[in-house]
Amino acid sequence: MKRSIFLFIAFLLSGAAPLLAEEVQIETYSGPATVSVSPETTFVYDMSALDTLDALGVRNIVSISNTYLPYLSGYEGEVGTLFEPDFEVIHAAAPDLVILGGRSMEHLKAVRRIAPAIDMTIWGTGLLEQCLARLEAYGVIYDKPKEAAALRAQLEQALAETTAAVAGKGNALIVMTNGPKISTYGGGSRFGWIHDAVGLPEAVSELEETTHGQAISFEFLRETDPDWLIVVDRVAAIGGDGTTARATLDNPLVRDMRAWQEGRVVYLDAGPIYIAGGGIQSILGTLATVQDAFAAAGRLTD
Repeated sequence: MKRSIFLFIAFLLSGAAPLLAEEVQIETYSGPATVSVSPETTFVYDMSALDTLDALGVRNIVSISNTYLPYLSGYEGEVGTLFEPDFEVIHAAAPDLVILGGRSMEHLKAVRRIAPAIDMTIWGTGLLEQCLARLEAYGVIYDKPKEAAALRAQLEQALAETTAAVAGKGNALIVMTNGPKISTYGGGSRFGWIHDAVGLPEAVSELEETTHGQAISFEFLRETDPDWLIVVDRVAAIGGDGTTARATLDNPLVRDMRAWQEGRVVYLDAGPIYIAGGGIQSILGTLATVQDAFAAAGRLTD
C-alpha cells in the first residue's frame, strides 16, 4: 500500500491555519482506491467486511437491517439490505465511508455518486490471501495496525494447529445441504479453502468449481464413502424453515457410510462460513471446529 499525505491550507478570516487530511491507497476487489484514514462513520453492506471490522474493534459502524449473524446483530440499522443499499439514507446520513461487497457489489458506482465507497468483495480462489489483504487494508484505514497484526498471528497459529490436527486422519468431502438438496465443494471452490489451507486430502478430485457447488445424490455420498464428511447447512445459515442438514443426512444410505458410523461427520457453524466467508472471525471459527473434531480422532490406517 502506498500512503500519501495531502496538506491543505485553509485561509480563515483570522489568518491562515493548516489542516491535515490523510489518505491511503488500498487494493479493493475493483482495483486500487484512495480512502481517507480514520473515517468517523462507516456503513457496511458486506458481512465478511463487518466480521473483520468487528474483530479489529472499529467503532461507529452501521450495517444492514438483518446481518443473519448473532455476533454481528449489534450493528444492525435501517440502511438497506444485504443485496441493496438504501440510497436515500446514505445521502441523508453522509457517512465518511461505505463498504460494499459480494451481494451488494453491483451498486458501487451508484453509491459513489453520493458517498465515498469501496468494494471489498472476497471471492474465488485464494480466500485466505484475500482475507489477510482485507485485514491489512482495514488496519491501515482505521489506524489499527497492531490489532491487524495480532489477528494475522492468531490466524497463522490456527492454521498450523489445524494442519497438525488433520495430518494422517484421512480424506474429507465438504457438502452443503439446502433442505433436501446436496452439493459438494472441492479444493479451489467456495468452501474448498479448508482443503487447501490445512492440507486436508479431498475424497474426490476434479470436482466442478462452481459458485453453488456440484449437485450430488445420496448414492454418490455412499459410493464415495469419505473418511470425513464436513457439512454446511444453508437453511441454518439464513435462518430458514426448511429441512436441517442433520435431518437431510439421516437416511439409510448416509447411515451406511463409515463417516456416519464412526462419528466423523462435522457440522460447521453455517452462518459465518456462508454469510461472512472470508471474514477473519468466520475463518478462525471454522478452523477451530475442524481442529477440535480431527484432534479428538485417532490416526487412520489403511
